[in-house]
Amino acid sequence: MKIINIAVIAHVDAGKSTLVDAFLSQSGVFRNNEEKVDCVMDSDSIERERGITIYSKNCSIRYKDYKINIVDTPGHSDFSSEVERVIRTVDTVILLVDSIEGPMPQTRFVLQKSLELGLNPILVINKIDKPNNRAEEVVDMTFDLFVDLNATDKQLEFPILYGIGKQGIMQYELDQLSENIEPLIETIIKQVGEYPKQDDEPLQMQISALAYDDYIGRLGIGRVYKGIIKEGMQIQIADNHGHLRNAKIGKLMNYEGLKQVAQKEVTSGDIAVISGISDISIGETIGLPNEVEPMEPITIQEPTLTMNFLVNDSPFSGLSGKFVTTRHIKDRLEKELEINVGLKVEPMDTTDGYKVSGRGELHLSILLENMRREGYELGVSKPQVIMKKDENGQLVEPVERVIITLPEEHSGTVINKLNIRRAQMQGMSPENNYVKLEYLCPTRALLGFRSELITDSHGEATMVRRVEGYMPYAGEIPTRPNGVLIAQEKGATVAYGLNSLEARGTLFVNPAVEVYEGMIIGMNSRKEDMTVNPCKSKKLTNTRASGADDAIKLTPPRTFSLEEALEFIEADELVEITPSDIRLRKRYLKEGDRRRMSKH
Repeated sequence: MKIINIAVIAHVDAGKSTLVDAFLSQSGVFRNNEEKVDCVMDSDSIERERGITIYSKNCSIRYKDYKINIVDTPGHSDFSSEVERVIRTVDTVILLVDSIEGPMPQTRFVLQKSLELGLNPILVINKIDKPNNRAEEVVDMTFDLFVDLNATDKQLEFPILYGIGKQGIMQYELDQLSENIEPLIETIIKQVGEYPKQDDEPLQMQISALAYDDYIGRLGIGRVYKGIIKEGMQIQIADNHGHLRNAKIGKLMNYEGLKQVAQKEVTSGDIAVISGISDISIGETIGLPNEVEPMEPITIQEPTLTMNFLVNDSPFSGLSGKFVTTRHIKDRLEKELEINVGLKVEPMDTTDGYKVSGRGELHLSILLENMRREGYELGVSKPQVIMKKDENGQLVEPVERVIITLPEEHSGTVINKLNIRRAQMQGMSPENNYVKLEYLCPTRALLGFRSELITDSHGEATMVRRVEGYMPYAGEIPTRPNGVLIAQEKGATVAYGLNSLEARGTLFVNPAVEVYEGMIIGMNSRKEDMTVNPCKSKKLTNTRASGADDAIKLTPPRTFSLEEALEFIEADELVEITPSDIRLRKRYLKEGDRRRMSKH
């Protein structure tokens, strides 16, 4: 059997997972009586809700005498550590580009990694059924990107296909109609051919991904580059520092369709899943005892953002969560470290929490959302960017390439705000009453910017961003201009009390909501914080007045998603995360404590 490994790479929402669905359904992976699910590879509940791929996953299809292993990779830059590892294990990549959007910042990143590894990509212009598509222009833009990324002459001769991933159609020319995905599969075979058989060589396999099984523990996933790996065989492992240790393979599996299937042996070229080695890690090379030939270590990009995960000490602690202690948080984070290689966890000076670092807000908020759904309660601090010193001892900070598309009439406000945030404009182009802005901006300046952007553009702006690298520290950046309204006592909010506060700012709570002293219940229209009483009820003077509360009409309160809450808070505030609620609060709940701490 001939083996080819491919990865599908693209920007968020370009149609990667949908294309993989087409591969699977047309190759007979689903039985006739099986229900087909859209984006079947996005198996995680958050992936389904948000329509993004978070974890790279493997599957395989059969075509003639070929077995093609397919890896569906994340498109969001917060999960780029997943992408980097995956493309090391493949023979070619399918670069999927939207026929209207063209190449985006994340397209640049994944393509650059592929070209550096010497892969020869295949370009697929997707969604050509859109009436305003500009497929030919997008091909030229992508070619320019290849040139810009120093592609070799061979890499510049990339095959081009045009398709409608949702309908499972790929064609060689824009006007050459097709009925299925076969032209793409034939192009893959022509582009790379089969993996050269090296079954007779000494074993060499490198771990590129980790998984966890509740019954058999930690799993190592990687490509068998040479030799044959067998169930129960004695092996030697070379870690990323060249140190050797002996081990034994437990269960052995590979991919057939969407399933991991137990095997007695896996041959060269294929992707194997191994169990039985509890400390197996990314980048380690597996070989025969005394014959292991270490492969180049896999480097994973360092985290750029950090926040504190603290024990929830609010008056409502433990009301809806099952796991509330430091020990619970520690165990859960250690479990996450088994598979989430972009994450770093360090103990704090105090005993009430951990410092957790990751690749961005989305990376960390996905972890928090999963913990919340699993029954955890915790308090989380404002995200902070991780500063570094360069070789000259100069302070540097992470910067991101940001592309914003918004209606022309709102562009002036947004440009002004980005200038204040020390962003550097890289380009500006009009597109049918819309403007496309491209900036290099310090990561810390983008914390809290998304919600402002949505407000300023009346919900019509889109923003895509990815970490570009490090640049010299940009200096002070203005923070949230408004103070907050803070509840002064514990109790249930009353419409009368909230009505009198509406003139002071924007409310975050409805009537009849339980609040506590130090909880943030709104945003002040001025820059200072204000302690208020949302539980204040009207003094009843006569029968008629007692019913007057019914006539009070309140503006619907502003609600926060987890990411929006993390963006909103300041350094002296926390987000209280529980299975049932996301609340904002002051770190110090009592007003006297806050005054005392502000003097330090």
